Amino acid sequence: MKRIAFLGPEGTVSHESARYFFLDGSYEFIPYALMSDVFAATAAGTVEYGVVPIENTIEGSVKHHIDLLVEEDQTLPVQAEWVYPSIQNLIGIRSALGGAEPYADVRTIVSKDVAIAQCYDFLRSNLPQAEFDYVSSTAEGVRLVKEAGDSRMAAIGTRTSAELYGLELLAENITDHDNNYTRFIVIGREKLPPRQDGQQKTTILVTLPEDYPGALHQVLSAFAWRRINLSKIESRPTKKKLGNYYFYMDIEMSLDTVLLPAALQEIEAIGCQVRTLGSYPVFSFTKPQ
Repeated sequence: MKRIAFLGPEGTVSHESARYFFLDGSYEFIPYALMSDVFAATAAGTVEYGVVPIENTIEGSVKHHIDLLVEEDQTLPVQAEWVYPSIQNLIGIRSALGGAEPYADVRTIVSKDVAIAQCYDFLRSNLPQAEFDYVSSTAEGVRLVKEAGDSRMAAIGTRTSAELYGLELLAENITDHDNNYTRFIVIGREKLPPRQDGQQKTTILVTLPEDYPGALHQVLSAFAWRRINLSKIESRPTKKKLGNYYFYMDIEMSLDTVLLPAALQEIEAIGCQVRTLGSYPVFSFTKPQ
């Protein structure tokens, strides 16, 4: 049985998303407290794959996770990508007040700061009296509400976490934006079993030569004249010298083509350092119910 590392505890969006992607039942899901632990366990072979949230519709890139991906051993390439909806729910113990809203008793919301921010409009309109208690993850908030056994406390979290701790969904899908999606990647040394997929993508890092004015323009030109689409380009500090950056690029093309390797060779010819983080399939799923 293959082992899958994810950012825990159980019941987080990462856990729910991992179960959704690896859905044939032949995997064991192992939570880790820190994303750096997910990378370390995958690098050490303690697990075969690590699941990494890399970008969110509302919050943008998860910069710390990108940095971990860059700093890790090059033998941990990206093996796949998919997008999963971050559906948050109000979770707790139903109010005993007859005819009232199921969350009528709630006075404290226990959750991660990002989840509270994503549900701000719902909370302001329906629970303006509630105070916020910030914790390390949405699943930890659900666990604390279960432990308290108090209808005056509620958490924000996934359906999976509510089922895990035996609590009720007091209000479903309370995020302010219906398009709250998170992009996930899988890292690991082993290729994933083949399955039907669509688009192919390659992710690279490009470090420009310091003494080459206009280098970034020439890098982009190498892709442009070949009509190779860059779906993302983002600069991150190299952490070696103030003002030095590398460029993280997502390219909508596989390395198993003629055009992309030629473009990378052209970039290297002007003195750029190019590192491939993975060439992999991108999977599309219907929104889970």
